[in-house]
Amino acid sequence: MSGKGPILRGYRYATALLEPAAAGLLLWRQRRGKEDSERLPERRGHAGVRRPNKPLVWLHGASVGETVTLLPLIARLQKRGFAILVTSGTVTSARLLAARLPAGVIHQYIPLDVPRYMRRFLEYWRPALCLICESEIWPNLLVEAQRREIPVVMVNGRMSERSFARWYRMPKTSRFLLSCFEACLAQSQGDAERLAQLGAPRVSVVGNLKFDVPAPPADPDMLGILDGMTTGRPVWIAASTHPGEDELVLAAHLALKPYLPKLLTIVAPRHPQRGPEIEALALANDVVVSRRAAGDNPERSVDLYVADTVNELGLFYRLSQVAFLGGSLVEGIGGHNPIEPAKLGCALLHGPFVHNNAEIFAAFDADGGSRSVADAQALAGAVHRWLSDPASARQAARAAAQTATQLGGALNRTLHAIEPLLMRVALGQREPTA
Repeated sequence: MSGKGPILRGYRYATALLEPAAAGLLLWRQRRGKEDSERLPERRGHAGVRRPNKPLVWLHGASVGETVTLLPLIARLQKRGFAILVTSGTVTSARLLAARLPAGVIHQYIPLDVPRYMRRFLEYWRPALCLICESEIWPNLLVEAQRREIPVVMVNGRMSERSFARWYRMPKTSRFLLSCFEACLAQSQGDAERLAQLGAPRVSVVGNLKFDVPAPPADPDMLGILDGMTTGRPVWIAASTHPGEDELVLAAHLALKPYLPKLLTIVAPRHPQRGPEIEALALANDVVVSRRAAGDNPERSVDLYVADTVNELGLFYRLSQVAFLGGSLVEGIGGHNPIEPAKLGCALLHGPFVHNNAEIFAAFDADGGSRSVADAQALAGAVHRWLSDPASARQAARAAAQTATQLGGALNRTLHAIEPLLMRVALGQREPTA
């Protein structure tokens, strides 16, 4: 492990030394609802279920977006007969995966990046191959995997300009960590160039797996009920909103209401536990509001419906003609994935801060499937134009759906790229021992 540099050595020493503080951090996060109290040992590397007695492929995604991206790859690998372990780091992603993972696929929380936790995790699970989604570069994970000769591949790899600037200031560390990857399969040419410049030795462009993810499901009975309740109403959704955006969405709703008196605005916060907060905001502005998590439905008298549940966005996208993607009107988030509403017939809106999905939004903007808005006034204007002209909204929705279809194919290219490693796993040549 020569060449890893003083920064990495310092990181490994510090994370080992601060292990007691890591345990305290987990308890603090648990009190805030950010950890699952019943599964907290998993975050320290303790297994929650029995390991299958055959070579195992491990896939990791940080949170909801990354784990959903992995679903088609998981399904294809399971069909090949591999034992599958999926890890993620958030309660919300665990809940979503509980509903959407194929039967037989194991989910565990990823351990904190503490040397002893990672060793414990790897010694128990002994993965024959590790596939890490996007830009999860955890030093102790990579070092411990390399020690055990576990091949690690970055799938749907990305390296934003902001992340590149941070890693560029640590050239020895970035070069060493990226050299731990057997391959980096990048979403775009720009991502590939930045990864290579940081020292990744084996980089190729395969496209974005998000375009190959099936549209999110919806319970057909519930869809029929809610569709009947909203028939005849103009409906739009503000999806995956963050603090600071709900106020702007509410202002847009209030500006639209005089022109669209039957308007139904759906707000689906990125973090569902914020539902009561959004409800209180609406009530403070004399808006009739109800919440999904409280068991309420969007009755005719309801103007703003808070969709504060997990794994139901497919339901609400199907009810909406227009979808605004949150995390894009406030700085620091980078905009959330617009592909799901594009596949479900929504015309798309987004704010100016979309650096996390810049190339995706650029493609939708260029083909007329999406528009950028800068503030509440512009948001209200764009929603009004489409809801008052359904033919125009349908045209934009068709353009978005067509773009989403045309940009698919990354799944097959990813599988082709990792086929030599999969063959080694299938032949039983890659089952590392502890």
